[in-house]
Amino acid sequence: MATSIIVLLIIALLLACLFEFVNGFHDTANAVATVIYTHTLKPTTAVVYSGLWNFAGVLFGGVAVAMGIMNLLPLEVLLDNTISTGMSIILAILISAIIWNLGTWYFGIPASSSHTLIGAILGIGFGFYFFPEFLKTDQPINWGKAQDIGLSLLISPILGFSMAIFVIYIFKRFVKNEIIYKEPVPGKKPPIWIRMILVVTCTLVSFSHGQNDGQKGIGLVMLILVTLMPFQFSLDPSINPQKVILLSSEIRAVIDKTDISSIDAKEKTFYDEAVSNLNNIEQKIAGKTTVNDISPQDRFEVRKSIIKSQKYLEKLLKSKNIAISTNNKKKIESNKAEMKNFVEYVPKWVILMISLSLGLGTMIGWKRIVKTIGEKIGKQHMSYAQGASAEITAAILINSASQLGLPVSTTHSLSSAIAGTMVAKKGLKNLHKKTVRNILWAWILTLPVTIVLSALLFILFKTIF
Repeated sequence: MATSIIVLLIIALLLACLFEFVNGFHDTANAVATVIYTHTLKPTTAVVYSGLWNFAGVLFGGVAVAMGIMNLLPLEVLLDNTISTGMSIILAILISAIIWNLGTWYFGIPASSSHTLIGAILGIGFGFYFFPEFLKTDQPINWGKAQDIGLSLLISPILGFSMAIFVIYIFKRFVKNEIIYKEPVPGKKPPIWIRMILVVTCTLVSFSHGQNDGQKGIGLVMLILVTLMPFQFSLDPSINPQKVILLSSEIRAVIDKTDISSIDAKEKTFYDEAVSNLNNIEQKIAGKTTVNDISPQDRFEVRKSIIKSQKYLEKLLKSKNIAISTNNKKKIESNKAEMKNFVEYVPKWVILMISLSLGLGTMIGWKRIVKTIGEKIGKQHMSYAQGASAEITAAILINSASQLGLPVSTTHSLSSAIAGTMVAKKGLKNLHKKTVRNILWAWILTLPVTIVLSALLFILFKTIF
């Protein structure tokens, strides 16, 4: 590797760690506000405890969300351009995301790191329109993936608000001890059974936050590695290429026997592209038993062919003009999912690096936003039941999104849940209008601001480089 690439790689990885570190102390409040403001745990104990569970969440949370982040930018944008373009992409995403996260943290505004990162990535797509000579794809943004992620970010606060009201109702239905619905007595710890409930809910939110938000950092690092070192990180070295050939040949055998006489010209293109890419995969790795046996350039080509074959096979399966039996569709889907593992992988050192960054970040800088969440959303101090209900709601939402491979806002999930518990108690009049208004403005402005900032930075860096 050239010295310049090594320097750029180190800078980019440090910025990715900084983003996740900032994400840690920006979002710590989501997990620890309730246990601190109900005197369940001391602040120092709470943030260290939360940091450890954030670390565990990243370590054991899988990579589905990370791959969702990577797939926001189409393959061609990442791989079919120069190193200078790739570096411009990475720097613009990281710097714009860090600027907005630090700014909202400084003013104590609970803002979404998910919105921030996604806005920064989308900004790159818009920035590409200013450089048509570098645009190798008609769509520099994966709009299908962007719509899925946008929908999850839009729905999560609404679900958080309504679900928290329902959880409070469940508490009142089954827990009759009135102490859980009262405000904490200053300086006095709650009964042990209440403390145990709140510690468990804090654990769930902390782990879920690591599982979802930590994966965003992992996705960023993989964007960096695939952009700057595509030959080294194109394929998972733990998978035998012969397994991929078998999966590919089984898919091809199914679609080769499929009646395509009724398909239109567009669907015929999908069919031809799927077959062509499957054939290319098999040709490039024929006779190879390890990734090291495959030449660097061929690894790069195999990655592209796998991703493209996935896209075109998905389109074929949705077509009503192609007669594929239910069993054959299941076979194709199953093989597709296994083939995808060859390119959708994350080295263990990346997961560990992001785990440490998020875990350490969680342990500092928490006071500003904890104060907003604990004191300023509702006009009354939150009760034990309100704190537990909000965190149960947030944990369910975040974990569900992680299972679906969708990034979701921990901040908005929890703050909307707290608002829901306040409304459940005394209606809308129980909310601090100014705080709610500030959170809503942050929610509204995060995407457009980060899109514009990222696009401008990309244009600047591309011009300089």
